Amino acid sequence: MQVAVIGGGVIGVCTAYFLAAAGHEVVVVERYGNVAQETSSGNAGIIAPGYVAPWAAPGMPRKILSYLFKSESPVLLKPAMNRELWRWARMWLKECELDRYRTNRTRMQRVASYSRELLQKLTEHYALDYEQTAGVLQLFRSRRELDLARPAIDLLTESGLAHRMVDADEARLIEPALSAHTPLAAALHLPQDESGNCPLFTRQLRHIAESMGAEFHFNSHVSAISSEGARVSIHIGERTFSADAVVIAAGFDSIHLLEPLGVHIPLYPVKGYSATAVIKDFEQAPLSALIDESYNVAITRMGSRVRVAGIADLGSRGPELREAALRTLVKVGDDWFPNAANYHTANYWCGLRPMLPDEAPLLGATTVDNVFVNIGHGSAGWAMAAGSGKILSDLVSGHAPDIDMSGLTLARYG
Repeated sequence: MQVAVIGGGVIGVCTAYFLAAAGHEVVVVERYGNVAQETSSGNAGIIAPGYVAPWAAPGMPRKILSYLFKSESPVLLKPAMNRELWRWARMWLKECELDRYRTNRTRMQRVASYSRELLQKLTEHYALDYEQTAGVLQLFRSRRELDLARPAIDLLTESGLAHRMVDADEARLIEPALSAHTPLAAALHLPQDESGNCPLFTRQLRHIAESMGAEFHFNSHVSAISSEGARVSIHIGERTFSADAVVIAAGFDSIHLLEPLGVHIPLYPVKGYSATAVIKDFEQAPLSALIDESYNVAITRMGSRVRVAGIADLGSRGPELREAALRTLVKVGDDWFPNAANYHTANYWCGLRPMLPDEAPLLGATTVDNVFVNIGHGSAGWAMAAGSGKILSDLVSGHAPDIDMSGLTLARYG
């Protein structure tokens, strides 16, 4: 079967790899000059089923409000908010209820756990090296933050995911360079989770997929797709070509391709940021990955660099770097590893994360014949990429996926 994948981020490339492995003729269409040039290029690098969770959580609205007027904040709101954002925000607020949070987190962890298993198999089979590190440490600055996280910790126990609570002293044994001057009430250690350089992995998997026959067409912007009988047409400028099936994995741009087909979903672009700095003192740098629960910011070791990433910037879609976001990243880096790097001179990045109000991805068929979606992963795309790609390959091939698909398809939006 001839299958076109629209989007060359980590989601699209994983999809292409598994489709090629299943014996399909695969073409990836990407508007940039290489893979992993947008959201995949600057993400935190966390691959952690134990941490994968929706922002829509009990206590999160109050937490956001408490930060709105502070100089450093995990959430930024642009004053002139549009109706689209208000609609999305109302839906998001409903998902903050405890029962909805439990349902959404369980769905996300189902995909992330499956994805980690596949990623480990890929890494071993191809001897991949993408600057991966083992273990994730979630830091709680106060007892209040720890109390707010109780529902998530309870779900880890119910799910059987490896984890353990540690006090401040033990946390500093796990990460010896953690600053002793920053308050630390406790930490959650996720020993089986990991982190890695997402764009490096994506480029390596692209070459593997190419060796299996997949073709990559860069600098090609898809303006529309249309269904014509048993074939799907892909329109690129004045050119048109057809395929037996199309998988849309184009992040937020997927909306512009789906809406003309009558497929409407509440996908919203939430802007995220990262700062990547060269390590100047390796003894003062993190050994693996950490997450500051107060600011929802991750600190990740990537070879000779350290990356600090996070922030949810609502209402801003342009490429401008907002000073408030950068101040927050620098503060978190300086608070925990002040001597590891100069965060003020880091390489800063921002990009749009395609987020649904409930934050579980949408995988599988649409109402249009032979048009499939692999979208809505939000900030957890890297953690879910391999699993999502394999699921799409199975569905396109007419096979039942390895995991339960309930709550992961377009059916949840009617």
